[in-house]
Amino acid sequence: MNSLNPFDNRAVSYLRVLASTHLARLAEAHRRRDAGASAIELAIITAILVLLAVGVVAVIHIVVTNNCNNINANSGGTGGGNCP
Repeated sequence: MNSLNPFDNRAVSYLRVLASTHLARLAEAHRRRDAGASAIELAIITAILVLLAVGVVAVIHIVVTNNCNNINANSGGTGGGNCP
């Protein structure tokens, strides 16, 4: 392997093959006038991702709320004075 030639690397070769494969699929889909996922499918996928994000935020909120008194805000106090 020649260290001065970045294209003489297995990872780069793999990425080049992967990119060319995806470009070939894209060209074939464009030739068939295939638009890909429908608006309904995209809406469902988006809704699932939003629900997952809300779930993550809810878990973070619960953990922070439960551990509020143990958080040191570097204000010289003993913990969170604004805990619910």
